Amino acid sequence: MKLKTSFAFLSLSLLYIACSSVNPFTGEKNLALVSNAEILPIAFQQYDQFLETHEVVTGTSEARMVSEVGNKIARASAKYLNALGYNDYLKDYQWEFKLINSEEVNAWALPGGKVVVYTGILPVANSEAMVAAIMGHEIAHALANHGQRRMSVAQLQQLGAAVGGALLEENQEIFATAYGMGTQLGVMLPFSRSNETEADKIGLTLMALSGYDPQAAIDLWNRMKQHSGGQPAEWLSTHPSHDTRIQNLTSWAEEAKSTARKYGVTSFQR
Repeated sequence: MKLKTSFAFLSLSLLYIACSSVNPFTGEKNLALVSNAEILPIAFQQYDQFLETHEVVTGTSEARMVSEVGNKIARASAKYLNALGYNDYLKDYQWEFKLINSEEVNAWALPGGKVVVYTGILPVANSEAMVAAIMGHEIAHALANHGQRRMSVAQLQQLGAAVGGALLEENQEIFATAYGMGTQLGVMLPFSRSNETEADKIGLTLMALSGYDPQAAIDLWNRMKQHSGGQPAEWLSTHPSHDTRIQNLTSWAEEAKSTARKYGVTSFQR
């Protein structure tokens, strides 16, 4: 049993080392069990299917703003990545920014640069700079490959369940219950919150590089807090609490503006 256990942990460790990618914004290695070559065609297909079954808003000032702000941040992101030495990082990305008619207060991104904003979030984000805060956050998700990382962690979770079940042959049911609850609360939810926090920080820098005042992101989340009412306990949620986000954004705002100034941005729209 001890030999089997050691071999299992060694295999998982080697898998993590062998299958990793570098986050250009942090320089850290991230787990990547699936490649962009595998993910992006699926993501693009899913995006097209979503657009076919939902009402895409076109020809309005709000739709134009979503597209223009998104493309502005995407261009600033490309310049920033090139300056960091990642000239080919975006070669497979296909940026697209769509406004969807829905009361849902939400926005999301798929791998490869496919972004959706719902009309329901615009009354909360009632300025172009607040929309830029949303777009910067979603673009950051795409650029940091958070979809790839979520899929990889989920696969690793499944592999751990299979390995653990094989090692504990006589207690598989007990292990499965404990493992499922433990990894959800101790791994998957914290991992999701860390991705959201990372997207908040990267997004703040991207909006500043695009000429938007990071203070708008703080204003946005204060308005989101007022709009949403209560939240579940943070440790049970996929997202940080509004208070945590506001505190983080406040602490990062000046750093984001300082980074933007290094690249020639001298004024910030709010």
